[in-house]
Amino acid sequence: MAEEDKSAEPRTTTKQSTVKKTTAKAESSTSQTPHKRTAAKKPTASTARKRTTKAKAASSQVVGEAPAPVIERTSPEQFGRVNVLDITPSAENGLYPARVELGEAFKVTAQVFIEGRTKAGATVSVRNTRGTEKGRFPMICTNPGLDRWEAMVKIGDHSDLKPWEDGYADVKKQLGEWHIVVEGWEDTYASWLHDAQIKVEVGDDAENALESGAQLLERWAGARDSKLTADDKKTLREAAKAVADKSLDATARLAAATTDAIASLHETNPLRDGLSASNPQRFRVERPKSSFAAWYQFFPRSEGAYFDADGKIVQGTLKTALSGLDRAKTEGFDIVYLPPIFPIGVTNRKGRNNTLIAGPHDPGSPFGIGSELGGHDTVDPLLGTMDDFKAFCDYAHKLGIEVALDFALQCSPDHPWVKQHPNWFRTKPDGTIAFAENPPKKYQDIYPIDFNADMEGIEAEVERIMDLWIKAGVTIFRVDNPHTKPVRFWQDVIAAVTKKHPETLFLAEAFTRPGMMRALSYAGFTQSHCYFPWRNTKEELEEYLEETNGDGGFYQHNTFWPSTPDIMTAYLRDNGIAGHAVRAVLAAMGSPSWGIYNGYELIENKQRPGFEEQIDNEKYEVKVRDWDEADKYGISELLTSLNKIRSEHPACRSYHNLHVLPSDDAGVVAFLRQTPAELTGTGKPDTVIVVVNLDGHNTHQSIVHIELPDFGFATDKPLKVHDELTGREFEWSWDNYVSLAPWADVAHVLTVVED
Repeated sequence: MAEEDKSAEPRTTTKQSTVKKTTAKAESSTSQTPHKRTAAKKPTASTARKRTTKAKAASSQVVGEAPAPVIERTSPEQFGRVNVLDITPSAENGLYPARVELGEAFKVTAQVFIEGRTKAGATVSVRNTRGTEKGRFPMICTNPGLDRWEAMVKIGDHSDLKPWEDGYADVKKQLGEWHIVVEGWEDTYASWLHDAQIKVEVGDDAENALESGAQLLERWAGARDSKLTADDKKTLREAAKAVADKSLDATARLAAATTDAIASLHETNPLRDGLSASNPQRFRVERPKSSFAAWYQFFPRSEGAYFDADGKIVQGTLKTALSGLDRAKTEGFDIVYLPPIFPIGVTNRKGRNNTLIAGPHDPGSPFGIGSELGGHDTVDPLLGTMDDFKAFCDYAHKLGIEVALDFALQCSPDHPWVKQHPNWFRTKPDGTIAFAENPPKKYQDIYPIDFNADMEGIEAEVERIMDLWIKAGVTIFRVDNPHTKPVRFWQDVIAAVTKKHPETLFLAEAFTRPGMMRALSYAGFTQSHCYFPWRNTKEELEEYLEETNGDGGFYQHNTFWPSTPDIMTAYLRDNGIAGHAVRAVLAAMGSPSWGIYNGYELIENKQRPGFEEQIDNEKYEVKVRDWDEADKYGISELLTSLNKIRSEHPACRSYHNLHVLPSDDAGVVAFLRQTPAELTGTGKPDTVIVVVNLDGHNTHQSIVHIELPDFGFATDKPLKVHDELTGREFEWSWDNYVSLAPWADVAHVLTVVED
């Protein structure tokens, strides 16, 4: 206890000789770029004793306490003058860096502390691929007892440019591996202010305290590593003069060092003594649409399909499918995803509703890839030609839409590979090739690939095929069942493809174990299908929203799809139009990446008996749809509104800013997304509050609680919010009554209105 009491007293050095010795090194204390580390080696006992410190002393007029030195670190495990530990996120196992989209807001946390009762500060330094600092973000201590600090940061600036547009080269330059460094430092100003306020109040050694403060402010103004403007420096120097002015009383002198302007500078450009940099943490910065994306899926053969005079269906083509692009554009989607467009096999072709025998007019499943007409590198002649596909992509690009193509690595028995590369397939003891199965499911129309005989050869062929489609206009591949192929295979393929075409993205359709899904993200899959369709209760959704938008979001980017050609849940079946609205709001606002399978606007929600998929499934037949019917349901209008909200609000773009809000009704889910002012690009904070009634049949009321100070909201006046879906205005506070009826409003999507 006695030792602690001694350290509490300010140390002063009154000998002028001591001051003179420091003059030659005067400028600023630690406000300098951290020393470069030498090659990592274990510190010896002798080096530990010597400490190899290089104190950058204060200006020659400093008479008070000497600034903390910068301690040179000669190996990664050595501590600096200030201690920095447990940084999150960090590279998984030291191998797989966290992944963020260019301009995406995300949270960095660390333990930062210094000995005794000296106050510490912390900053996040963002450094580009060349090691140049491109951003510096102040950290806030959120748990003093655990020395936990955090900051919301971003790497680079969000861009709406597409890979084919002018200026995209500048976007590409920002992609790749960046680093963040957490810098701990002694907060000399905060430590001084704490003691000075007490000394001035009780009249104990106030003069020395104020003299030290004046010198500190002067030194702050000259700090080398600061980003102070000329006006900032003037503010600090004028404050220093006032604090040193003995004609003023002590209270007035202290007040000159505690103005709002000084407090603001302390927050944004503090004096950083004893600057101690952490080891760099690696981040992989990916292009726009790697995280924030809105997908729309349709089958080209159903777009423009019609019944002829004999009642026979005439399927659509890539030319008639332009209507699907127009619809996607109108509804605000920016990626169109096509199922396989390759020739479909004849042998064991599936009929309607997955029957084993196809009728004479059944088109078969596009996932039964390959015939005598060609394989994965060929356009199905019933859809058109390669030139037609290129024209389709060109039209999409004019609309600002990217084209994603399904890549299902499997073959019909008629695929050219079966004859050209028989060793790529697994044979049974009787010599026949085994068709695909997942007992009790069987896929008689496809052969799975066997990777054990010639994985390098298969990789080379897949890389060739992907290169062909990329040159035709594809920028994204949605990969069917990647978890049934070796992870190393995908790692090799994605690395080779993205080395040549770094703009290419990959979506994994992997409904499987968490370890495999995480491994696929490490291998290079940018986004992933997930279990969102089956998370329907309040408890399930709250847990899954936090999981998707938590630390896991640095590696696996979950894409929320309410339904797919393979998935028609009981919830959508049983909750009608309201249920479709509920799931659309949850998908669009619950994840930065979401998708809709067309027909959703027409409430196509009848299940095939005994299966969680649609009856008359589009995978096995051509759908003739009357899109004029969509107007009576209102879902198309809702999708358009949701995409507009997402595009206008930066808070919707991140996997790392969602907070579940307490609500007291089991049928109501509420959550908030927030991006601070310095990261929005608008200079204003952006907050979106979502409240959803999960019941498609009954009204639910709930109290939704917001801990106002946690989100920077004033506690002495109402919080003004605007409902983006209805245009209504509300005033919110700590506890807010909400009533949502499925026949009126299934949800609120509220944005906070700044005064």
